[in-house]
Amino acid sequence: MSDAHGRFDGPPNGKPPREKAFNVPLVVLLIAVSMPVLFYFQRQLPDMGMSMAFAPADLEQGRWGGLLTAMLLHGGWTHAIMNAVAAVAFGSPVARLFGVKMGPTVFLLFYVACGVLAALGYGLIHWGSTEPMVGASGAVFGLIGAATRLMGGQGRVLALTDRHVIGAAIAWMAVNAVTGLIGYAPGAEGARIAWEAHAVGFVVGLLAIGPLARLFGKGVVVDG
Repeated sequence: MSDAHGRFDGPPNGKPPREKAFNVPLVVLLIAVSMPVLFYFQRQLPDMGMSMAFAPADLEQGRWGGLLTAMLLHGGWTHAIMNAVAAVAFGSPVARLFGVKMGPTVFLLFYVACGVLAALGYGLIHWGSTEPMVGASGAVFGLIGAATRLMGGQGRVLALTDRHVIGAAIAWMAVNAVTGLIGYAPGAEGARIAWEAHAVGFVVGLLAIGPLARLFGKGVVVDG
């Protein structure tokens, strides 16, 4: 209700509206749930899905499909569940930024692009390697990179030069590099960590969220 001057007096009952306890955007929830579900079916395959994995040598031989299908695979239950939890945590603010009309489609394309470019970057760094890589971590790190510019922005996309963005980015990349060099992370189950793919995905998300917010984030302010 408002007075004659158009000032808002608050809700009729005098109580502020309650936030939903669980308000994860549907597209984010579907992506997160798909990870353990797909891993369940992956375990039923004779080769554990390795025919759909990505190896850098595939690029030399013109096999590009693995850049996409590797995102559908995981190395273990812990790997799949950790990526699902991270997708919910960092994907939700990104999905909300794009709204509800075109938002789910934009978010899905953004997520897939981060994953594909992360795998491509890994392939270029390890050119010729036949060691397979699986997991949606590159795409999830794209969400982390995007969310880094949203956290603390109060509805704005923070500039790349913002001290909070720089500090958080350095922290994420330091943890990622140390994890990769040590070669241990929960859910890796003895496999080598594709930390370079994580780094590429993070940078893609960090850079892409600004232009995407300008195009699809109605009323969103982009600093710089």
